[in-house]
Amino acid sequence: MNFEHEVKSLLTRRQFFGRLTAGIGTAALASLLNERLFASEADPELKAGGIVDALQYAPKAKRVIYLFMSGGPSHIDLFDYKPQLREFHGKELPGSVRNGQRITGMTSGQTKFPCVAPMFEFKQHGQSGTWLSELLPHLGTVVDDIAIIKTLNTEAINHDPATTYIQTGSQQPGRPSLGAWLSYGIGTENRQLPAFIVLISQGSGNKTDQPIFSRLWGNGFLPSRHQGVRFGGGTDPVLYLSNPPGVDAESRRRMLDAESQLNQMAEKTFGDPEINTRIAQYEMAFRMQTSVPELTDLSKEPKQVLDAYGIKDSATDGGFARNCLLARRMVERGVRFVQLMHRGWDQHNNLPKQVRGQCQDVDQPAAALIKDLKARGLLDDTLVIWGGEFGRTVYSQGELTKDNYGRDHHGRCFSMWMAGGGIKPGITYGETDDYCYNIVKDPVHIHDFNATILRTMGIDHTKLTFKFQGRYFRLTDVHGEVVKGLLA
Repeated sequence: MNFEHEVKSLLTRRQFFGRLTAGIGTAALASLLNERLFASEADPELKAGGIVDALQYAPKAKRVIYLFMSGGPSHIDLFDYKPQLREFHGKELPGSVRNGQRITGMTSGQTKFPCVAPMFEFKQHGQSGTWLSELLPHLGTVVDDIAIIKTLNTEAINHDPATTYIQTGSQQPGRPSLGAWLSYGIGTENRQLPAFIVLISQGSGNKTDQPIFSRLWGNGFLPSRHQGVRFGGGTDPVLYLSNPPGVDAESRRRMLDAESQLNQMAEKTFGDPEINTRIAQYEMAFRMQTSVPELTDLSKEPKQVLDAYGIKDSATDGGFARNCLLARRMVERGVRFVQLMHRGWDQHNNLPKQVRGQCQDVDQPAAALIKDLKARGLLDDTLVIWGGEFGRTVYSQGELTKDNYGRDHHGRCFSMWMAGGGIKPGITYGETDDYCYNIVKDPVHIHDFNATILRTMGIDHTKLTFKFQGRYFRLTDVHGEVVKGLLA
């Protein structure tokens, strides 16, 4: 074997052009080790590290906190107040309303589809007079700061494709998630923490809820440094972040330096940009050894802050409340996108009990997050989003009794809310029919929703693209219109 010939044969056309930019990889590594080497602190575009040279619009939001309610919260029992449902309770859903809609296999065998009015009372809140369920009293105190959208819609009717769809713009796995697109587009404002962080909590509802896959915060075909980094609980929230026994910080630094040299040699040979990504990820992990413990230590938070979120013990309490407070601390430190995923919203049966527990989990912390951000002057440029992958049916799944019922998946209309970051506060957007089943005014497809999120960040959703397998991809695929009625 002629080794020299084998090495030269690796120089394909793609690698030739890749090697022309090999100096960029070296410069990138140098800038990681010394951020001031190439750019001043006042240069936000270079400091952010995103691919976007100049934003298409003046950004209203600089960062996003996405409170994702995994399983599909019932818009009928929480947000979309329809007093007429009292008259329809127990009666068969008219065929003219259902209009041949495809339903899941869990209710396709039912011979009856009785309508179910919520068991919970609704009342108006704030100067806007917005109707909310009694299950959301804390949200009622910030209702004038949020916009409730009642007309989200999706074609997906099962959890995995529906969640994948709203998070990545496709029902098929493999596309980049929203947080990854933003990391790729505009980077981060903090070199000590990832641009995209994920926190997961288990709710008080369905304990055997649908699984959550890591691809939901994945990078897809984007460079791997843009994938979300999941934080867990306990003293070691990021796997393998701490040094193993017998290895101190100085030894770890020497190991990383030696490994970086080897990776640079490989990059010069193969021209693979993922090698530079690997170097950057190792350096980030080293810096996170200092930044993460400080970030996740809530012991210095004032008692009134912990009480506001519903955290009784800063050292032991986990769950959604702690994650909300961590999200505020993360965006304070310049993290671009924080995704909180709260499981347990899949109420096919025993909904009255389960949804009550879920709301007790999230109502107080979510409202506290809005108030906390507002008090710190962060709400104006932080976009907060709350919602799931779809809603629930007006008809009962299984037997309807006096004090119990379930609801199946429903994608034709469902509710979400947004706050801060250029969103018009104190409004309700869109209308559904008297059955909470179909949209009658101002539909918002999930592609429109994602286009609007990007717009608040100053990005034209049609311009943020990545070429893969011969075509340009984007979060909204070939769809999506910005919902201007939601913008302040």
